Amino acid sequence: MDLFSRSWAALRTAVAELPGEDFERPSGCAGWLVRDLACHLVIDAQDVLITLATPEDGEPTRNAVTYWDLLDEPPTGDDPLDALIVRLAAAYQEPRLLKFHLDDVGAAAGRAAALADPAARVGTKGQVLTVGDYLSAYVMEWTLHHLDLIAHLPHVPGPPAEGLSRARAMLEELAGAAFPAAFSDADALLVGTGRRAPAAEERAALGELAGRLPLVLG
Repeated sequence: MDLFSRSWAALRTAVAELPGEDFERPSGCAGWLVRDLACHLVIDAQDVLITLATPEDGEPTRNAVTYWDLLDEPPTGDDPLDALIVRLAAAYQEPRLLKFHLDDVGAAAGRAAALADPAARVGTKGQVLTVGDYLSAYVMEWTLHHLDLIAHLPHVPGPPAEGLSRARAMLEELAGAAFPAAFSDADALLVGTGRRAPAAEERAALGELAGRLPLVLG
């Protein structure tokens, strides 16, 4: 839960400190500008609040890793919900309004996570998880989206090292194999989730794992 808080705080701070013009730059998410990604983070924060307020009595059906479904195709930006995010982001008109909304809802999500009982059970997407596993799963979400944020903004600080390490470990568990030790945590996540194609030498180092990539998380 502490790693959730640190990863989320780092991502929110990175967005809050962006100059207005950076919101019009592309992000690492297909079809999304930085402003669209920031708007998606508002929705993510709302999802965290909703889930933490949805208690369940049943036994957990997923954990921090199996929370993630593996999809057949990477997102193109054409999905109706993705398209809605783009329209909603444009409606903010001024980056400061989007920053304000993310700070407001995002801070509330952070406080709710810090106050939650990690052993409690919550429901989301038709599944039951402990709060601890649910928040641990979101370390992957925050870390990947932090990498998306800085994809074309090299001057912006990246995600915390411990978040990168934990997200890599979860991705390796999903893949059923470890990425080569020569891969940095960021490179393992970017290549592993299809955010960039591996270079020839990286593909060779991946061996059989290359044929199972990318792992598209949903």
